[in-house]
Amino acid sequence: MNSQPATEAFSSSHNFSVSEKLARYGSTALSGVEHLALLVGKESIASALVRHFGSLKALSRASFWELRQLLTARQAEAVMAALSVANVAEAEHALSAPLNNAEAVYRANLDMRAFHQEVVRVVLLDCQLRCITKIEISRGTVNESVVYPREILRPAISHQSFGFVLVHNHTCGDAGPSPADFILTKRIGKGARILGVTFLDHVIMGHPVAGCPGYFSFREAGLLRTAVPGRDRSLSRRPIR
Repeated sequence: MNSQPATEAFSSSHNFSVSEKLARYGSTALSGVEHLALLVGKESIASALVRHFGSLKALSRASFWELRQLLTARQAEAVMAALSVANVAEAEHALSAPLNNAEAVYRANLDMRAFHQEVVRVVLLDCQLRCITKIEISRGTVNESVVYPREILRPAISHQSFGFVLVHNHTCGDAGPSPADFILTKRIGKGARILGVTFLDHVIMGHPVAGCPGYFSFREAGLLRTAVPGRDRSLSRRPIR
């Protein structure tokens, strides 16, 4: 029986449209631009987008209004949704398990990496360290968010949660804490102790770079004195006082 070799069949795929190529060979056979072409309708528009922003990674961080300079509203919505859905899916998966370390908290809030403003969020946890709910406390400018300790502590009290994790993003991608982050963490820690609320961690969201995980944890850095059930209850060496 004569059959066309798989390699030959694949090499001739350039004769097909992107949709036909997807149907014949699956999504793994498509380039990034071809995936984008399925969203915006034309490969020429997809190529122009990548050229304009420099890369698919840079495109994924574009705001709706930046995309609208080149696309219709519906196209811009489709691109933003498609490029963020992986982060949303991973965050939802992370929420199915206890948030018992900073990496788990980071994965449960991956959607924050795409934000174009600095956002402060409180993640409320039950006694098994499972998420009860996530509450957005404030949205700031491109690189600053103004938040008061009472606004962060109020949800933890009203929801009668076991404890909470404070999470915020750095739009620049660098998760390193600023002087203001240290001050805020200290104030939250003091208020939580007075009110008898368990302040488990403060996690800053950034982007992974060269050996760095993409987040900063005050607890893992030894800057929070908090004992977590089911883990080593020894105190950190460098607590914030």
